[in-house]
Amino acid sequence: MTTNTFTIKGARIIDGSGDVGFRGDVVVEEGRIRKVSKDFIRDTVGRVIDGDNLVLSPGFIDMHSHSDLAVIADKAHLSKVTQGVTLEVVGQDGLSYVPSNDQVQSELRAQLYGWNGTLNDHNWNFNSVSQYLDEVDKGSAVNIAYLIPHGTVRMLVRGMNEGISSPDDVKRMREVVRIGMQEGAFGMSAGLTYVPAMYSDTNELIELCKVVSEFDGYFAPHHRSYGAKIFEAVAECIEISRVSKAPLHLTHCHLSAPMYHGRARELLQALDIASEQGIDISLDTYPYLAGSSYLHALLPSWVQTGGIDQMRSRLRETEVQMKVIDTLDHSGSDGNQGGVVNWDNIVIAGVEKPENKKFVGITISQLAISQNKLASQFYLDLILSEDFKASIVVFGGNEENVRTIMKDSRHMVGSDGILHGDRPHPRAYGTFARFLGYYSRDEEMFPLEGAVHRMTGRPAKRLGLHDRGLIKEGYKADLVLFDHEKVADRSTFDSPRLPASGFEFVWINGIPTLEKGARSNFIPGKGIRKTALINPGGK
Repeated sequence: MTTNTFTIKGARIIDGSGDVGFRGDVVVEEGRIRKVSKDFIRDTVGRVIDGDNLVLSPGFIDMHSHSDLAVIADKAHLSKVTQGVTLEVVGQDGLSYVPSNDQVQSELRAQLYGWNGTLNDHNWNFNSVSQYLDEVDKGSAVNIAYLIPHGTVRMLVRGMNEGISSPDDVKRMREVVRIGMQEGAFGMSAGLTYVPAMYSDTNELIELCKVVSEFDGYFAPHHRSYGAKIFEAVAECIEISRVSKAPLHLTHCHLSAPMYHGRARELLQALDIASEQGIDISLDTYPYLAGSSYLHALLPSWVQTGGIDQMRSRLRETEVQMKVIDTLDHSGSDGNQGGVVNWDNIVIAGVEKPENKKFVGITISQLAISQNKLASQFYLDLILSEDFKASIVVFGGNEENVRTIMKDSRHMVGSDGILHGDRPHPRAYGTFARFLGYYSRDEEMFPLEGAVHRMTGRPAKRLGLHDRGLIKEGYKADLVLFDHEKVADRSTFDSPRLPASGFEFVWINGIPTLEKGARSNFIPGKGIRKTALINPGGK
């Protein structure tokens, strides 16, 4: 009997629909769920796995991930396998490596090093969505869905230049998006506090989302502000969705500015109004109070124009440095959502140079004092010393807002996991376990069925998956078997790479990626293509 044929007996089955779970048996044959029964199954097939005192659910879907390179370079991919993830959605925040050409990809490799590192010995032999998904098809620990990154598209057409796109620019961008959607992308992401997308106007985004809508894709923006102007930023996204007809998925949805602490309900009410007007809205969050990015993301957009080489030259000029310092400390940087930077909240997460390793895990304000410098001056010096390769963790969230948003009926789970760096954010290794263990079981914020639904059936519906996300006869056997009483996130800000506990088995298409709590040698993950769902005869 083949590896992907087996029977699970006596598990508590949470099927991903949100319905009340039940004790039962499941038969998997040739990678698909053949039978789901509340009754004792006598005609077992293949290996028999005892599910007593364990929960069986669909494999978890990470709606916001930065594993773009990790799924190619790291075949073990313990961060996600050990917490039940079977599908990740990458191409997030408007910046990833395709569609591109050699010049654009070279720029992106430099800009995004703090997020993703590099591929080391692997070949960069992909410039299109199709080629990237083909690379994933060679073997991955998880399945991958891809969003076309708006910033990358803009970079391909008009470089890292400031300014509003011309009608001809937009026409060319629309064609790039169209090709990407034809090659299997599920929608388009945007990173509107990152260059070059920061330079775009609303019309550009509407026109590109019209193409996305033609393919039943969705729009996933990192909008222009999560700070003081968040309501204006969300209103723009709603307008883009309304005009383009592309469903809206608000990525890492949070209100972190102190002026909005305890006011998440106001944001949800604005979304309620839009939903009542017929706009299809969903959102995702991670269950932590800190965010993360590359170090130079906080810089004002005017100093970033033209790309890394020009930025490096500018930042070496004393006059430019003084202007940047004034922006960061006094007038506010659009790279920091329009606000001044609170250096007490910025912690160094990753550096490349050995002499800078001593800075990891310490706030910029503390480091500046130790160096007898202004915090903003230390920040600029470290950017140049690291040649734009450093990363940060940014503290400042609000627990009441986090809880309010995750209770919303549109809510899904996205780790926003960044895996590169000396001490990356623990959300990469802990998000799903934390939802299940801490928020669902310990805090009783929602029943287990509701927690699982946020990670499985609900995101599968947003993605338009017709044979994943539920435990249902005929569906692909992307499954996870776990001990709910033992599930725990073990990763911390000091030790961010500790795998989650409590997970016994994880399967993709019936092939185990986790077996009795240990990583198997199998890499059954593939690139999932939206066009194949619309046209089953396609790849």
